[in-house]
Amino acid sequence: MSQQPTGAIPRLEETVMYEGGPARGDLIFNLLLGLSLIGIPFAVGAIVRALWLRFRITSRRIEVNGGWMGRDRTQVVYSQVREVRCVPRGFGAWGDMVLVLSDGARLEMRSMPRFREIEAYINERCQAKAAAPKGMAA
Repeated sequence: MSQQPTGAIPRLEETVMYEGGPARGDLIFNLLLGLSLIGIPFAVGAIVRALWLRFRITSRRIEVNGGWMGRDRTQVVYSQVREVRCVPRGFGAWGDMVLVLSDGARLEMRSMPRFREIEAYINERCQAKAAAPKGMAA
């Protein structure tokens, strides 16, 4: 029998909507572009994104792991997101997404697969958080 300690805080359930790396089409396209001298920097950028960039979008937060060797982690809760902007890439197969936060900061998510579906999910979550009561009235 397992019992929770009396002082334990119950954890809210978190469901994962998307977890993974950038779109594979971005890597393939940029590797083909890398065959030319001009496309080499783009190919290197796509390889670095494919190796070390990971997205995790859940019912409670957005998490982006990236940077050198994937050591930088950024977490944003939906109440901090003020606006979502998207730009389609690869003939609409993937896209770049920018989250504008309430303090004016921006979180860029490049080469997002299923970006239209993810944008709708994030907007739905932001509207649900905005409609939720903010606490007790005085």
